[in-house]
Amino acid sequence: MSGKSRSDFVRGYFAAFQAGDRAAMETALSDDFTFTSPYDDAIDRAAYFDRCWPNSKLFRSMTIERIGEDGDGAFVLYNCETVDGRTFRNTELHRFQGDRLRSVEVYFGATYRAGVFIPQNKSN
Repeated sequence: MSGKSRSDFVRGYFAAFQAGDRAAMETALSDDFTFTSPYDDAIDRAAYFDRCWPNSKLFRSMTIERIGEDGDGAFVLYNCETVDGRTFRNTELHRFQGDRLRSVEVYFGATYRAGVFIPQNKSN
């Protein structure tokens, strides 16, 4: 991976997302990149930039807690704070192809406010 560890790459991915650095993200993603979340089923690169990329403006911070590398993948656990003060944790699985990111799968976590768990509606 061009001398970068998977962990370094994941940190760079998060930094590019938070900074709105699309050029860095374009370079990082493989041509056949897919993104999956509870809202998105393996959407392609173009749909990711259309649907998900604008959401970077909704976050005040995204703090990585832990990265676990495994072969061609890495799991990352992180905390988010939105500009409206909501906080939550997510986990993502990043899969690589060579020195580019081939896919991201997002697993949503709990929501907290001031350190207190906030139950969500089942419709959320």
